[in-house]
Amino acid sequence: MSNAQIEIQLIASLVAIACAVPGTFLVLRKMAMISDAISHSILPGIVIGFFITQDLNSPLLILLAALTGIITVVLVEYIQKTGLVKEDTAIGLVFPILFSIGVILIAKNANDVHLDVDAVLLGELAFAPFDRLIMYGVDVGPKSLWIIGSILIITIGLLIAFFKELKISTFDAGLSASLGFSPAIIHYGLMTVSSVTTVGAFDAVGAILVVALMIAPAATAYLLTTDLKRMLIYTIVFGIFSAISGYWLAHWLDASIAGSITTMLGLLFLVVYLFAPNKGVIAVLYREKQQRTEVSLLTFLLHLKNHTEERERHVNHLNEHINWQKVRSKTILDLALKNNMISFNKNIVSLTEKGDAFTTQAIDFIITNEDSQIEDMKDDFFLFRG
Repeated sequence: MSNAQIEIQLIASLVAIACAVPGTFLVLRKMAMISDAISHSILPGIVIGFFITQDLNSPLLILLAALTGIITVVLVEYIQKTGLVKEDTAIGLVFPILFSIGVILIAKNANDVHLDVDAVLLGELAFAPFDRLIMYGVDVGPKSLWIIGSILIITIGLLIAFFKELKISTFDAGLSASLGFSPAIIHYGLMTVSSVTTVGAFDAVGAILVVALMIAPAATAYLLTTDLKRMLIYTIVFGIFSAISGYWLAHWLDASIAGSITTMLGLLFLVVYLFAPNKGVIAVLYREKQQRTEVSLLTFLLHLKNHTEERERHVNHLNEHINWQKVRSKTILDLALKNNMISFNKNIVSLTEKGDAFTTQAIDFIITNEDSQIEDMKDDFFLFRG
């Protein structure tokens, strides 16, 4: 593996980590699309900064781009607070206008420099190792590595310093204000970090991959845990994994590195979306099926509780009068038997002592709807829940 390959993977991994921190909080605050808005609307800030300095590497570009990102957030929130449109509509109004201004400025005034829309939007990690930082005649590595590394150090420092404030303001803005720190300051600080991170990663990976790395790993982690610290760790791990595996996928396919990394992010999210233990599609479908079975069991037990005549408690009654299919009837009967809720005598079904106690509690719960929880009842009585 060559030095260039190592540097590409290192830059991609650092970008993934840098994007993971603000991305986690954006997802939790339900502001995922604001990252897309920032990533496009900061273009005029970059262009204006270039016009002032005539230097694509000037720190002023990052500062003006971050300022444009904050302006984007302010405009979106101002339009949203009017109550005339929702947040997604406000985003759809603001960022195309700002982005278009940047495109027009580039088309009219920057056609002769390397500041084109394709470079800004797409980026190309393969070229990052060739843009070197020379200090006192010594090659100290790719510029992108130093830029994103510096941003990452600052971001981690801010996260450690303001973790409690970020956590509280994210989950309870009212409590945050009552404890003495302004949710608005934390909010705009987060937007500033998001803007600076986006700009810092522009030259290496482009806006599209920045948005993908900021949102997809965090969204994937959100499906796996409800613990903030663990979510941050998962987000970082998913980002690094996708960055490295995406690079090698691009190497194998001879394709775009940014596109391959984004593809890996999408595949990773799809796998977790399907198979996550609690929030995955399969787990949700299984849980819904389980709940339907338990409701049917409760209905059957209440039916037995309310009928003493043998005709109403015969096995065939399930199919003939309750209109259950044979498979469903067998499932309910098997579940009731495994939990010792019923007994059989010549195909006549009767409640056991345990089944009678459970249905009595269930009736009390239905009638009174007191603080007792139906889930606690099922935990007390059900050894096997289907």
